[in-house]
Amino acid sequence: MRAKALNPEDIEEVTRGSGITSLPLFGEWSGAGQFTTGMTVFPPGKGIAMHHHNVEETVVVVDGSGVAVIDDEELEVGQYSATWIPPNVPHRFYNSGDKPMRILWVYGGVEVTRTLTDSGETFVHMSESDRQVGQEN
Repeated sequence: MRAKALNPEDIEEVTRGSGITSLPLFGEWSGAGQFTTGMTVFPPGKGIAMHHHNVEETVVVVDGSGVAVIDDEELEVGQYSATWIPPNVPHRFYNSGDKPMRILWVYGGVEVTRTLTDSGETFVHMSESDRQVGQEN
């Protein structure tokens, strides 16, 4: 396997609902064997529902500001803030600022699932089912 470099214009943007979009960077679809990574953009006032993953996750705020809710703790986050979330810990991110919030996410595996806290539904990460559910203001 050869190393790869990506340019944003070469990546198909994924619509997640409520104006939220993602750019999947590297994962099993690109030959990565140990991690999955991408970026998500949240418009002002938008966020993702409480959920958890089957693998650990780290998120870095690349631009903008918002709130990370991890378990029951609300943490203000801004540019270059970083979080680490162990597997199966409920969390969500939402944009509390007045401009788009862009995050970089990295999962510690290539077989990633997302389970919604309210319904208990589990989806394969970035699958068609995962793309349109669980978005909140």
